[in-house]
Amino acid sequence: MCSAEPVNCYPVLVNIISNSLLRLFNCSKRIRLWSELFSRVQGPDLQNYIFFNCLSYLLILAAGLPPLLAVSSMEDYKVKSTSC
Repeated sequence: MCSAEPVNCYPVLVNIISNSLLRLFNCSKRIRLWSELFSRVQGPDLQNYIFFNCLSYLLILAAGLPPLLAVSSMEDYKVKSTSC
């Protein structure tokens, strides 16, 4: 059922156990398993979505980082700490 690689073996094992439990409870649905990590269907819409999500995350990070550094340096100034 599964090869010697644990990357493929554990999902197959979980799939077998899950389907066995579903059969035990008389369920007609089954769980299907794919070994591909990502969907191979890529279009310009998906690429734009990924790009704009990454861009917005980086912009939020860039907007929030300088105030954090400024607060840290103000705390050091109040305590009058110096670096050696």
